[in-house]
Amino acid sequence: MDGVYLAAEKAIVQALALKKREQFLLVTDKFKMEIAEALAHWAKKVGAETTTYLMTESLRPVTEPTTLFRLLCMKASAMAYMLDARMEEKPFRGYMVKAGVANSRICMMPGLTLDMMERLVNIDFRELDMFGKKLVEKLADSENIIVENAEGTHVEFSVKARTWKNDNGDISQKGMHGNLPAGEVFTAPVEESFSGRLVISLIDDKLGKGIMEFEKGRLTGFEGEGIEEIVAHIGEDDTGKIIGEFGIGTNPKAKICPNMLEAEKAFGTAHFAIGDSYGIGINTSPHHYDALVDKVSIRTNGEYIIQDGKFLI
Repeated sequence: MDGVYLAAEKAIVQALALKKREQFLLVTDKFKMEIAEALAHWAKKVGAETTTYLMTESLRPVTEPTTLFRLLCMKASAMAYMLDARMEEKPFRGYMVKAGVANSRICMMPGLTLDMMERLVNIDFRELDMFGKKLVEKLADSENIIVENAEGTHVEFSVKARTWKNDNGDISQKGMHGNLPAGEVFTAPVEESFSGRLVISLIDDKLGKGIMEFEKGRLTGFEGEGIEEIVAHIGEDDTGKIIGEFGIGTNPKAKICPNMLEAEKAFGTAHFAIGDSYGIGINTSPHHYDALVDKVSIRTNGEYIIQDGKFLI
């Protein structure tokens, strides 16, 4: 059995834990058909009823679900989203996440490639889970986290009373939302506490250095082609310029590349998102754009958790 089918078995049997007679909605495009075939194979194998929704290029970019598509999402027991990642489609992706959490469970795989599927999904989820839990234990409820790097990054913020999520590949229960490939822990900073400068190497699949300045949780200054394009797309919607996420990559097989689905999972990197906080923070928005900071040092309570991109736990 080739690599994509081995990884698909992990996705269907372990991550989503699909069961007989469950209704599985698989949303794909023409670029992901080989992966879709493998996922559908294992869904059929476990006895789930699978509906495949092919998003044609003639309908893209898709920003709003159709009436019929909304009905499909309401009836599904589990969903998987694997369209090619496009900035204009963030509102549609946001709808999928909210519908999945409200009605079923959802595996998000925007921009997934065959290489990523074979290399990053066919891993030991138990080991990933254990490391993520250890990392969350060190950072949970901290009133002062400091993130820095040699490029000039320096931000300080609190995560007091904020929930942490361990993206460990477990999307088995109703209301769950996770990525494949998995491999990050994340939360939403306390918005008013978040100030400083991020020097980023990637934002929303746009590779290249940029700078983001924050005061009390709001983006107040920026430079760099990628972030400038993002801010222009956000326009006058201030909800897209508020800090919404802080995450740390925990997948040792992931690497920094112009694909945020993988890059944000790279071991020892940090990422920050502006826009929607996925219900963890107070900000809700149709926008959510992740920005990667590499070779980070992260400390809390006087203790380094990561130094120059190397975990110390």
